[in-house]
Amino acid sequence: MIPRPLLIAILLTLAFVPPASSQTCQTETAVPSTTPASRFADNGNGTMTDKSTGLMWARCPEGLSGTACATGKAATFTWEEALIRARDSGLAGYTDWRLPNVKELSSIVEERCYDPAINLDVFPNTPASYFWSASPLAYSSSSAWTVYFYYGYTYLSGNRVDYLYHVRLVRSGQ
Repeated sequence: MIPRPLLIAILLTLAFVPPASSQTCQTETAVPSTTPASRFADNGNGTMTDKSTGLMWARCPEGLSGTACATGKAATFTWEEALIRARDSGLAGYTDWRLPNVKELSSIVEERCYDPAINLDVFPNTPASYFWSASPLAYSSSSAWTVYFYYGYTYLSGNRVDYLYHVRLVRSGQ
């Protein structure tokens, strides 16, 4: 039998361990994928091209690398840091990376999935969290639009530019 103080310590420890992320998707054929893998071309250099929009995306969120985006740790940035990170990126030999605007970032949301709301075959190991867009709030320079990839929602309220959120880079492609 486990002593009561040890049992309490174990239970308290387990109470504060976050559950592992586990994507859930509708799989019925009546619910079509909004971002099927066939819509994207793997460029073999850490980038994916969206054949429908022509945009070239970083396969991994900033801070992660490798074919499964499993090397490193998904980094977070303030909005200004995110803009600088995009400007300074040389991913795959390109120097015109940028933060996507909120409409572009929303275009990679997989609407039939959540936790995270993204096609994990195309964009593996994406945190089910907030990602910065380049779109500021029109009437306040202290807020910018984000996409919350847990559910795929677009958010503004409370998204101050000094908060720390994830980044996925984009470029206009060819």
